[in-house]
Amino acid sequence: QVQLVESGGGLVQAGGSLRLSCVASGGTFSRYYMGWFRQAPGKEREFVTTINWSGGITHYADSVKGRFTISRDNAKNTVYLQMNSLKPEDTAVYYCAASRSYGTVVRPDEYSYWGQGTQVTVSS
Repeated sequence: QVQLVESGGGLVQAGGSLRLSCVASGGTFSRYYMGWFRQAPGKEREFVTTINWSGGITHYADSVKGRFTISRDNAKNTVYLQMNSLKPEDTAVYYCAASRSYGTVVRPDEYSYWGQGTQVTVSS
């Protein structure tokens, strides 16, 4: 059983940056693809980005490509999401998730473990 805890959310002005962190425990972190999803009020949870076991392969939603960067530190059991040039439409609860699947892992049902989420609010 893997437990995931996100941190780093907050309120930021448009154009600003935030760095989210997600610490994993209870499993072998390096065996999981890790992903970030987000959910805005009244909307479905949507894929943001994913990273493979070693950190060498990443995939991004078109809406964040070029602005967000996912990375991981397997020695620290942590995955990061660096978010730059934030826009009001990035406002959402951001969730970290772990998957035993591999490849382009973009569907929520491909992820077995989820964090509790961290709120990101971007003001205009």
